[in-house]
Amino acid sequence: MRRAIIAGNWKMHKTGPEAVQLAKELLNRVSDVSNIEIVVCPPFTALESVAWVLGEGPVKIGAQNMHWADEGAYTGEVAAKMLLTIGCRYVILGHSERRAHFGESNSIVNKKLKAALATSLVPIVCVGEKLGEREKGQTEAVVQGHVVGAFEGLSPADLQSVILAYEPVWAIGTGKTASPEQANEVHAFIRDLLKKSFGESLARDIRIQYGGSVKPENAASLLSQPEIDGALVGGASLDAESFSQIIKAVT
Repeated sequence: MRRAIIAGNWKMHKTGPEAVQLAKELLNRVSDVSNIEIVVCPPFTALESVAWVLGEGPVKIGAQNMHWADEGAYTGEVAAKMLLTIGCRYVILGHSERRAHFGESNSIVNKKLKAALATSLVPIVCVGEKLGEREKGQTEAVVQGHVVGAFEGLSPADLQSVILAYEPVWAIGTGKTASPEQANEVHAFIRDLLKKSFGESLARDIRIQYGGSVKPENAASLLSQPEIDGALVGGASLDAESFSQIIKAVT
């Protein structure tokens, strides 16, 4: 049985004090939740202070990005070991906004994934198509390229801790959402692809989140789909009440 995971991507929102306040408000609402994984991913500047607030409670902390090198002359970048030392346990890799605005390719995501797996960070690897690609019937080809590219050179044993997040780019921050059936169909395709490439065990056990305008109103219908194992939540995670409602849609 795959354990559900709900992650909040705060993106470039919340100052340090604002992030701490949001973390406290969220903890107050989900302190009794124990049957799913809950993760929040604040900006780098708030990671340490939010980690201190969260402590060993039910909400874990993740980063929104990392560099593939262990250290070096990479101005503005952060290494996996730096994230670990301040309490991070998860890291988002290959988000569509990183691909669109910062030129992240499948090969870059692959290097970052290998670096994350060399530590104890749990990677959340994002894949998904743009609107034009969906309209041209290219969804499966694009998603396959993202998955195969990210996982190149890795074995099923390497990938045991990896979480995938299917995020149709056309549904991120637009208010549009893939229907539960559309989302589940792509998740099923990903699972079948993994079965063919890495074997039945990994395909069965890997968790695949849905991301794309997830909110309290649609969370239950999305999360009830058999191939959807959780959600990567953007805007709705910036409000403790909305995010807690999404979390409780699973429980």
